[in-house]
Amino acid sequence: MFTKKTRPVILVFLVAAIFFAFQTLGSGNPPTKHEKILREVGEMLEQGHYSPKKIDDNFSKDIFKKYLEALDPEKKTALRSDSLELVKYQTTIDDEIHGAPIQFFPAVEKIYTKRNAEIPAIYNEILSKPFDFTVDESIVVDKDKLAWPASEDERKEVWRKRLKYLALQRYSDLLDEREKSKGKEGFVAKSDADLEKEARSKVKLMMDREFERNKKTFNEEERFSLFVNTITGTMDPHTTFFPPVEKRSFDEFMSGRFYGIGASLRLDDGNIKIATIMNGSPAYKSGQLEVGDIITKVGQGAADPEDLTGFDVEDAVKLIRGNKGTEVKLTLKKADGTNKVVSLIRDEIVLDETFAKSAIVNEGSRKIGYISLPDFYADWERPNGARCAEDVAKEIEKLKAQKVDGIVLDLRNNGGGSLYDVIQMVGLFIQDGPVVQVRDREGVPTVLKDRDKSVLYNGPFTVLVNELSASASEIFAAAIQDYKRGIIIGSQTYGKGTVQRNISLDNFGQGAPVASSTEDAGGGLGTVKLTLQKFYRINGGSTQLRGVTPDIIIPDRYDYLEFREKDNPDALKWDEIQKANYTPWTSDVSIPTVKSTEDDRIKTNKNFEEIKKSTELLAKLNDKEYSLNLKKFQAEQKEIRSIFKQLESVSKLEKEMNVELLDSDSNKYALDKAKQDRQQQWLKNLKSDIYLSESVNVLNDMISQANVAKSN
Repeated sequence: MFTKKTRPVILVFLVAAIFFAFQTLGSGNPPTKHEKILREVGEMLEQGHYSPKKIDDNFSKDIFKKYLEALDPEKKTALRSDSLELVKYQTTIDDEIHGAPIQFFPAVEKIYTKRNAEIPAIYNEILSKPFDFTVDESIVVDKDKLAWPASEDERKEVWRKRLKYLALQRYSDLLDEREKSKGKEGFVAKSDADLEKEARSKVKLMMDREFERNKKTFNEEERFSLFVNTITGTMDPHTTFFPPVEKRSFDEFMSGRFYGIGASLRLDDGNIKIATIMNGSPAYKSGQLEVGDIITKVGQGAADPEDLTGFDVEDAVKLIRGNKGTEVKLTLKKADGTNKVVSLIRDEIVLDETFAKSAIVNEGSRKIGYISLPDFYADWERPNGARCAEDVAKEIEKLKAQKVDGIVLDLRNNGGGSLYDVIQMVGLFIQDGPVVQVRDREGVPTVLKDRDKSVLYNGPFTVLVNELSASASEIFAAAIQDYKRGIIIGSQTYGKGTVQRNISLDNFGQGAPVASSTEDAGGGLGTVKLTLQKFYRINGGSTQLRGVTPDIIIPDRYDYLEFREKDNPDALKWDEIQKANYTPWTSDVSIPTVKSTEDDRIKTNKNFEEIKKSTELLAKLNDKEYSLNLKKFQAEQKEIRSIFKQLESVSKLEKEMNVELLDSDSNKYALDKAKQDRQQQWLKNLKSDIYLSESVNVLNDMISQANVAKSN
């Protein structure tokens, strides 16, 4: 839903839409579908984006460079002469966005289609001859250091090194397998030459499948979507264009439910296979599908089926899912080699495994409640749909019934979601008051408040976060930190402090006819997820770019990776506004004292010391240049594997914690073995989770402090 502050933006959109309609009708030529999308997206960006960049020649040059690189990031398809041929369009893209006929995209399409068709001949020729892995040479895979090949020979050299690197990886693995298998009964060792040939065969098979998939799925519409997303993403990383089918996937992710057949898929040796079948689902009820069946074709009702050769799992899932009550026909290859066509009617599938869930950590005489929240999900389409705030409240009630002494809320890897639910969730832990400030492009902040004075849980509380805790997770953590309601533990969060709203292109500029009727399978033009506002903490600082710094910082195995908001050059900047009026939580617990104790504990913890050392080593090795000499490659890989093995080892507790499910959840998936197995694996992982263990330590310190204060 839009706030009052966004209504002026919508009015601007309506005025722009009317102007666009008259302008188009007066031009004499109705726009193509692509022209309509491009123009409407441009209007939205200029009139509605929180901090729009000027769409001019400089913007055009930026898009020109970024799109060519997005289309061919490894610079292995096109030549330098191709980019020079397209240079005449580098200052015209802004004109096309403002209504001029589209010329850049078709020109790129023509070159891309031609060059891409040349690739199979190149890789087949290279892979027909043995590689010499004794030569001392290297390959650079850092995209920022790559340049377009100046000639056909240079392009072939780019491919030779890339294919040699892929073959070297497989050859090295085959040598390792041969070494491990020596002495085993019936094992016949292949020669080095045979293993090298086998490695090349594996690469050729991979390339054939990759090329076939790209030909089928990375079609003109996908490439146009990439072009539009290059434009939207240059405004900021979170303004996104969704074709209809992609918008459907986004809605399914947010709601935790979709319409499908109830079978999970996996890719096995190039085939799409059925991995699991959900109890009670259309796949289960039909009695005709079995785990291990290969899906070779997918048909929509009476339409001709689509051959899945070259598809990956994500592509196949998009074809199998659809609207409730519609028919999907699967052509299956059974274990006995026979083919069978099965007709299924799509029905609602609920992804309840992705919802909030809880467990109890038994720590001596104390019980620590643990709640996992993977996303701030919200099903807006259904009155009784899943809402994360309501689900977390239910988990808290269950834990309180077990008389837990403290609660850990795990927001690690939680990328965000519903703002409404964040406010409701913060309200479970405080009396009432502001939770977050939101500022629109006019610069006027709005304070969003929890107005419910009741508190569901008032005991010791910690929140676990990491680099992938973003957006709504950061708002929640920041509010808890600013209120001093609990202690935030983990690593610096992602730093996404912007607000997006989905705006349909189908209702934008109504009255302008569309020349082309070849629209996406889902119908319509698509949707723009537009950045309209910016988040600010109640203390005045933005969560944008800087994220949330935990009260207690613990070394993390992802520290060496550069994927936070601050690592994107198009990210909006950090700033601050006036703080809101709020009253911090009063407690018997001294957060500085607990923090000091835990900091000392972390400094003397050998596991965390090793994690810090290993991530620093990985950062140095991550220079994206690799040797193509077998001995040097094996030495590099041995070092990397050793570091990762060490990281894996020190990231787990030597002695498992006593973690158990609540009685009410122990038989939750009794009728679905696959879900039950995943639930048990989740529980097993918790038992050795070193970060959860530290959260329990912190809660124990908080509980002890509170008990001492009460006894005094």
